[in-house]
Amino acid sequence: MAVSERTGIDELLERIREDLDRVEPKEAHAAAADGALLVDIRYAALRERDGLIPGALVVERNELEWRLDPRGSHRAPEAVSHDLRVVVICNEGYASSLAAASLRQLGLHRATDLIGGFQAWKSAGLPVEQ
Repeated sequence: MAVSERTGIDELLERIREDLDRVEPKEAHAAAADGALLVDIRYAALRERDGLIPGALVVERNELEWRLDPRGSHRAPEAVSHDLRVVVICNEGYASSLAAASLRQLGLHRATDLIGGFQAWKSAGLPVEQ
């Protein structure tokens, strides 16, 4: 990669987010009620510390693409179609943007992420279980 082609993470996030229809916590909650799949990619220590979003599929970030690819041999039962609306949730809404972009590269064209991540969900007073 030539020097002029190098990009910092802030620039990369900005570019990626231009193509995502990112959602606020209440929008994500409503989307889940309408059949969207919420996917929690936080690592175990954060889930244990802060709790879980009821109904969210927990998938560690390093397994995400394998578990969500509808054509993959290791897919989760919930990964039924490339048309599935997926809302990726990390702790604060940074890693989830990168993860959603990766899912879009697999053809999950409705993948997006939660603005502010789990912390925004919790701050909005939405359901959390321990």
